[in-house]
Amino acid sequence: MGDSVASPFVWALTIVVTVGALFIDLVVIARRPHEPSMGEVSRHLAFFIGLAVVFGVALWVFAEPHALSPHPGPEFFAGWLTEYSLSVDNLFIFIIIMANFSVPRQYQQTALMIGIVLALLMRALFIIVGAAAINEFSWVFYIFGAFLLWTAIKLAREGANDDDQEEYEENRLVRFAERHLPATKEWNGTKLFTRENGKRLITPMFLVVLTLGTTDLLFALDSIPAIYGLTSDPYLVFTANVFALMGLRQLYFLIGGLLQRLIYLSYGLAILLGFIGLKLVLHAMHDNELPFINGGEPVGWAPDIPIWLSLVVIVGTLAVTAIVSLTVSRNMTQAEIEQRTISLGESGER
Repeated sequence: MGDSVASPFVWALTIVVTVGALFIDLVVIARRPHEPSMGEVSRHLAFFIGLAVVFGVALWVFAEPHALSPHPGPEFFAGWLTEYSLSVDNLFIFIIIMANFSVPRQYQQTALMIGIVLALLMRALFIIVGAAAINEFSWVFYIFGAFLLWTAIKLAREGANDDDQEEYEENRLVRFAERHLPATKEWNGTKLFTRENGKRLITPMFLVVLTLGTTDLLFALDSIPAIYGLTSDPYLVFTANVFALMGLRQLYFLIGGLLQRLIYLSYGLAILLGFIGLKLVLHAMHDNELPFINGGEPVGWAPDIPIWLSLVVIVGTLAVTAIVSLTVSRNMTQAEIEQRTISLGESGER
C-alpha cells in the first residue's frame, strides 16, 4: 500500500486540468456575458455530474487501497455527495447576495465563476493545512468532530426558528471596502475597476466578488472538516471539492426555483454534519493518544464507522430530505416558500 491514491504525476495532471478548465470557462464567460439558457446549463451540469461519476467509478475499479484511504471509490462518492449537498446549501446565500447587490442577470455567471475559483483556492489551502494537522496530531479529529457537531446543532436551531427573520448583513471586510475605497455605483460590464475623471474606482462587481470570496471562506470551515471525516487522503478531498464546485454555477441557474422548495435542507445538512462529527469523535477515540482520555490509550468500545455505512447515511438523508421538502412545499404558497428561503439563506451563512 502506498501513502496516497495519487502519485505526484497524477496530482500535477489533476491540477493542470482543473486550472485549464477554469481558465477556459472564465475566458468564454468574459467574452460573452449572458444569462445562460436552461438547455445550456442542463448540458453543462450533466457533463460535470457524469464526469464525477466516471471518476468515482474509475477510482472504485482501478485505485488500490492505501493507508490513508482503504476504500478510494466509496470514499470519493461519500465526500463528493457531502460537499455537493453543502454547496447546494450555499446557493441560498448566493441568491441573497446577488439580490442584495442587484447584480444584472447577464453578469451573474462571471461573479459566480470568480467566486468558485476563490473557493477552490481557499479550500486547497484548508486541505493542505488539514492534512498537515492530521499527520502530526491525531487528536485534531476531536476538534473537527466537535466543530461539526456544534455546526449541526446551530443549523438545526436556525431551521427550527425560521420565523425570526433578519435582514442580510454584509461582513466587516465588505463594509470596510464600501466605506473606505473610492467606488462607483455604475456597473462597467464585469470589470472590477473603472476610471472616472482620471480616478481609479472599484465597481459593484468588485464588492460582489469580495462578498462571495469571504463567504466561501466561511463555507470552507465546515466543508473541509466534514470531508476529512470521510477520507484522510488529500487527493480525494481535493477532487471531491473540485467536482462539487464545478457544476455549482449551472445548478444556480437551473434550480433557482426548485431550490426554494428544499425547505428542510438545513435539517438534512444538520443530520449529515452531526453524523460525520460523531464519526470523527469516535475515530479519534478509537486512535486516542490524549493522556487525559483513557490514560492515553485507544478507547476499546469506540467503533470506527465503516465507509459503506457513511455512504448509506449520506444518500438516505439527502433522499429523504428532498422528498419530504418537495412534498410539504407543494402545499405552501409562494410567499411562504420565499420567506422560508430567506431564513435558510441566513442559516447558510453559518
